[in-house]
Amino acid sequence: MSFASEFKEFAMKGNVIDLAVGVVIGAAFGKIVSSLVGDIIMPLLSPLLGKVNFTDLAFQIATDAAGKPVLVKYGSFIQTCIEFVIVALAIFIAIKGINKLKRPPPPSAAAPPPPLTKTEELLADIKNILARKA
Repeated sequence: MSFASEFKEFAMKGNVIDLAVGVVIGAAFGKIVSSLVGDIIMPLLSPLLGKVNFTDLAFQIATDAAGKPVLVKYGSFIQTCIEFVIVALAIFIAIKGINKLKRPPPPSAAAPPPPLTKTEELLADIKNILARKA
């Protein structure tokens, strides 16, 4: 089998195509979630948080050869973590809503038990007779 035909067989497998579609849909969904968080959720939270922006928080550890300060920008990390939590919460809420739409209907009333076989009827009769004698 040639390299080209092996590659074609690999690339045309169903799960590879499904993965490619998933990545493309995921990228598009990521843009939707980013817009949801950046354009809708963050402006709604802004009055509650008082326009808190941690990105300017940093401390200097040294200066480089050009005399510029070398900073540890921990505020940017904090801001990114907060945005991650908000994005994760938005995705969780969206997935929870989607799952509610996909849930199967509740099961109907339980079916009546099947009728007893002849052997089971005889065993029940024997059990009842023994219970009366005891």
